[in-house]
Amino acid sequence: MEYLNRKNYVNQLEMWRDKKVVKVITGLRRSGKSTLMLLFQRQLRANGVDDSHIISVNFEDVASEPLLEYHALYDFVSGRIEDDAQYYIFFDEIQQVTEFERVVDSLQLRQNVDIYVTGSNAYMLSGEIATLLSGRYVEIHILPLSMAEMMEATGLTAEKCYNRFITNTALPYVLQLPTDEAIRVYLQNIYQTIVIKDVMKRGKVQESDTLDRLVRYMADNIGNMTSIKGIADAMTASGCKISPHTVETYVGLLTESYLFYRVPRYDAKGKELLRTGQKYYLSDVGLRTMLLGMRGGDLGRLLENVVYLHLIRSGHKVMVGKSGDKEIDFIRFKDGLVEYYQVALTVRDEQTLAREVAPLNAVKDHNPKFLLTMDPDPEISHNGIRQIYALDWLAQQ
Repeated sequence: MEYLNRKNYVNQLEMWRDKKVVKVITGLRRSGKSTLMLLFQRQLRANGVDDSHIISVNFEDVASEPLLEYHALYDFVSGRIEDDAQYYIFFDEIQQVTEFERVVDSLQLRQNVDIYVTGSNAYMLSGEIATLLSGRYVEIHILPLSMAEMMEATGLTAEKCYNRFITNTALPYVLQLPTDEAIRVYLQNIYQTIVIKDVMKRGKVQESDTLDRLVRYMADNIGNMTSIKGIADAMTASGCKISPHTVETYVGLLTESYLFYRVPRYDAKGKELLRTGQKYYLSDVGLRTMLLGMRGGDLGRLLENVVYLHLIRSGHKVMVGKSGDKEIDFIRFKDGLVEYYQVALTVRDEQTLAREVAPLNAVKDHNPKFLLTMDPDPEISHNGIRQIYALDWLAQQ
């Protein structure tokens, strides 16, 4: 089977190859983690690594069920290490294994073992594995397809690919699905798997209807400044009584499953992280369309969500900005530099343009400032603020 070569991620794995750190590949279910490991295994073979020195286990495969107990898994892998040459160990969806961190830690003690694991839950890196492997692992976070990747895979224009992003999905397997109906069913199945396996089962959540309503509320409010109490109050007012404590628990589980990303606020003038207020964005806007349908007034926030996902692809920290009483959509901290981004559907109206550039003008430093819009115009400068057609920016990054 031929896979889209996600070379940016493969190159990251190659950079860390044979380094004495565990490579932890994280991301939303079906975002391409398993395929990435297969691509890297293919590259290892092309570079002369023998099949006998590549040990790969997918824990979502029924055939791997006997290895879900950590002693059995350790014995299985140890039994296949027969010489002093380098072995490459791949564990797919490792969180399925009871006390998996014990296996990883023990194997990591061997000098001729290079370990790669994937997981669909962020708690992997906040629990025992982080404690046991402190300073000895690197996270490679994988996202659904970028605009450039989809354009390369389909041969479609940026405009058509963007339409797929917001109406269908950017998840890689969609490229093999023949109809919009097939895509809709596929997304429904992914959503149910995330909710049942990664949220309800792990968090021992009983109220599936309340959880589903929370997901839909958060999906409906992507890009809106909010708080845990604000979500609880809004849902209760709409007829779904829920406490702030429950909201906090459920939201934590949803972000740990990578269904949503929490984006904190940063004071661009005071140079400090703010304790109140945050925004949430979906890991794939096609899931929002599947849950809520398409509505005309949503286009600006959908663009904002797509821009946020693109900004975090580089692995750099991204926050919502505040400058005085004005809001900056995103601040990216990149290689010791700061970049400011404002996102708008259109700024053809002079009053709209003035409103959108005002927060950027309020920041008096000389760091790069960008205004991304869906106006298909050549790049324009507004007092040093670069106005760029968003699809050109997405396609070229």
